Amino acid sequence: MKLTRFADAKPYVAPNHYEMRSLRLQGFEAGGPEQFWTGLSHFLPGGGAGPDASPLEKVYVVLAGELLVKTADQEVVLGPMDSCCIPGGEIREVKNNGNAVATMLVVMPYPPKA
Repeated sequence: MKLTRFADAKPYVAPNHYEMRSLRLQGFEAGGPEQFWTGLSHFLPGGGAGPDASPLEKVYVVLAGELLVKTADQEVVLGPMDSCCIPGGEIREVKNNGNAVATMLVVMPYPPKA
């Protein structure tokens, strides 16, 4: 078992994100998951990400607050315990339009090894 206490989770910088702070809960360390990593993102009011695309699919689970998730085909507001899967290559935008901090769990596979 690979345990990460919340107090020990390390921050990381996510490209093309703004007014957002993130912590890596699992992954990119010895003894952790081999196929994916898990992060926790806190979006401040007005904060967001994108628009951009990643070649990797990802799952978003909103834990607190509300986040707008927008793709070319759809625009939804996710609330607590709502989730979505963004396929690899799909352009997406995330935005916190509310006045409270929104917290989201992110699950993604590792990038391909070069």
